[in-house]
Amino acid sequence: MALWRIRATVDDRPGYLSVLTASLALRGVNILTVQVHTTEEGAVDDFLVDAPDGLDEADLLAAVERGRGRDCWVARSEARGLVDQPTRVLGLAARLVRDPDATGEALRVLLGADTVTWRPMPAGARAGIGAARMLLADPSGGSYELHRGAPSFTPAEYARAQALVELAAAVVRRAADQVNLLLPDGAELLVRPATADDVPGVVELHELCSTRSRYRRYLSAIPCPSAPRLRQLLEPARGLTLVAAETSSGGEADSVVAMANLIAEGDEAEVALLVRDDWQRRGVGSALLRRLVRHAEGAGYAALVLHVHAENAPMLRTLARLGRPAPVERDGPVVTATVPLAVPVAVPADRAR
Repeated sequence: MALWRIRATVDDRPGYLSVLTASLALRGVNILTVQVHTTEEGAVDDFLVDAPDGLDEADLLAAVERGRGRDCWVARSEARGLVDQPTRVLGLAARLVRDPDATGEALRVLLGADTVTWRPMPAGARAGIGAARMLLADPSGGSYELHRGAPSFTPAEYARAQALVELAAAVVRRAADQVNLLLPDGAELLVRPATADDVPGVVELHELCSTRSRYRRYLSAIPCPSAPRLRQLLEPARGLTLVAAETSSGGEADSVVAMANLIAEGDEAEVALLVRDDWQRRGVGSALLRRLVRHAEGAGYAALVLHVHAENAPMLRTLARLGRPAPVERDGPVVTATVPLAVPVAVPADRAR
């Protein structure tokens, strides 16, 4: 027996796939896996089959044609083809998380492309597929151009490839957002976007903060939010959470000493800070707040909103250091400050490049 890949288009009508599979079965061909790609021309069926040694490419083409298949492509396959497509995609995604620079090779493996080329020009309206060409937009800038002689690319393959490119770009952005913060007293912290993996470290942060610090952050005397609530704070649906962590002698992050949340709703975003007591009044809060302001402006929010206890003089001083007008409204013991943001002006794509 020998492994083959067969791809053919059939009419997307009830029973047509069974006619094709029956034609293959009559010749002793065992279908191991099948994927169906929906296209405007019909259903493109992609088979991995185990065929008797006596059958060659011409025999398989004839079997497909007798099964009402058209635009047929047949090629020998290797044992690695036995790995199902979801498992293969997940494996490539895991590789890109570790090494986003391997995007081109991941695309080649995913699609069996003959060539993969990155170009600095954006894909723009040209993004999409042709018979032998695929153009993918790179969110980090530029585009990927893929060529494959056969079989023709399908919309499903385009969607998978674009998802991999966007994953790699997200990994690059997250790495770029990670910075080393040097404080005025010479101490150094690692500042980065938070993830759900930071829940244990943030729980410890709350435990090491005084009741007063937690009260100022949440405007109530709660010991620590629940784990589900913390996960929502660390990875908000809209917004950004930053954590600041001590760095060890080897340069690796250690315990979390501060958390800064930016939670967006509509065209405004609410900001709140929690800094461990022994790291307060050292510039940590000011640095985190400035980074959140830059992020909010880049995202196009109109204003930042902060709810602060009137007696929380350190936070009010941190707000004043931004040097921006911030109208305030007082409601009992709570002051609400609104910081207007500069909305970026749209620039044509060619000028931005």
